[in-house]
Amino acid sequence: MTKAAFIGLGVMGYPMAGHLAKAGLDVRVWNRTNAKAEQWASEYSGTSCTTIAEAVRGADIVLTCVGADTDLMAVYEGDEGILANASEGAVLVDHTTASAGIAEYLAEAASKNNMGFVDAPVSGGQQGAENGKLTIMCGGSEQDYAKAEPVMEHYARALNRMGPAGSGQKTKMVNQIAIAGLVQGLSEALHFAEQAELDVAKVVDVISKGAAQSWQMENRSGTMIAGEFEHGFAVDWMRKDLGICLEEARKVNASLPVTALVDQFYADVQSMGGKRWDTSSLIQRLRKFR
Repeated sequence: MTKAAFIGLGVMGYPMAGHLAKAGLDVRVWNRTNAKAEQWASEYSGTSCTTIAEAVRGADIVLTCVGADTDLMAVYEGDEGILANASEGAVLVDHTTASAGIAEYLAEAASKNNMGFVDAPVSGGQQGAENGKLTIMCGGSEQDYAKAEPVMEHYARALNRMGPAGSGQKTKMVNQIAIAGLVQGLSEALHFAEQAELDVAKVVDVISKGAAQSWQMENRSGTMIAGEFEHGFAVDWMRKDLGICLEEARKVNASLPVTALVDQFYADVQSMGGKRWDTSSLIQRLRKFR
């Protein structure tokens, strides 16, 4: 039986670890708030651990899903961290959306400890995690990816190795850049329809059958029209991700004018009290500042 440790039980990690337990893996979990780990262990067949060291010791695969680069450093480094306590030969898989630089750093650190490493950020949101239908973009060696792939398949709809360490994070950046522009475009389209006094739902029904169709239109237009923004990835997290994108763009000499603009639009949404609204809330900014 594969022994897995899962570090970080937020809205994504909690159900992802649950899928592993349901698949019959021996799962040990740790969360910064221990009550969440105990709650998980009461719901699934697995073990709640009070320290990272206890969770990762003896595990074949260690998976992390935390907030940002600083959180990764906190769980990976130190005497009680993953690198000091995971077993030689274990593969370390990080599902956090973080910088490519930290993925490259952790891959090198893992190698020095005779461990594998795969950066594997995900797309699909909380709903995708709960349904086991995430898209996972991976970076790492073919050997490390081959070890991690069968485990990640338990909560993946699409799963691909994109290249060496850091490639998964860079691919996730492409994903976030595309989403930023799409959501702003959809927001402007719906706002125009409202101001033109059209039946907005009927407009969406028509244009969603043509070239304007997108996942965002199919899944978010209805709630955007209704002014409901509790259905997905929070604005605070999107701004974190876009900050990563813009920083990497400076490093690779890529021009991202629309992404930079949309990032500032999300800052406006934050100032409106929408820090925890989902990313489709860009339309509220247009409604306020028209």
